Formats: sequence, structure tokens, C-alpha cells
Amino acid sequence: MTGKTEQTAVAEALGYEQARDELIEVVRRLEAGGTSLEESLALWERGEELAKVCRRWLDGARARLDAALAEEEQGEADDGEK
Repeated sequence: MTGKTEQTAVAEALGYEQARDELIEVVRRLEAGGTSLEESLALWERGEELAKVCRRWLDGARARLDAALAEEEQGEADDGEK
């Protein structure tokens, strides 16, 4: 595995809160400045990976919520037909 592939796999294994917390730290470090261009680019890339992980978690949560709401609505519709 390449370093980038390993890094992506590790990021994807994180839970939402872990990825969010690390992303907050990445943003803080970028905003603080004082890093070299190479370090800044590495932080930016890590931040992009972490943001994707967070987005996948949030999209998954939204899909689960939508499914639960649709199920509830279907149950109410079925009860109304009886």
C-alpha cells in the first residue's frame, strides 16, 4: 500500500466524532499558519479526507433517518386504512 492509500484507509476507519475532532485540529493548525508549504499541503489533503469521512457519516445518518420516517409514515397510512 502507498502512504496515501494507507492514510485514506485509516481516515475511513474513524468514527464521525473522531474524524470531526481531527478535522477541527487540522483547520486550527492551518489557520494558525507557521507551517511550510509542504506541511500545509499535507494538512489540507488530510482535511479533505476527513471532511469526506464526515460527509459519508452524515449522509448515512440522513439515509437512516429518512428510512425510519418513511417507515413511520407508511405505518400511519396502513393504520388509517383499517
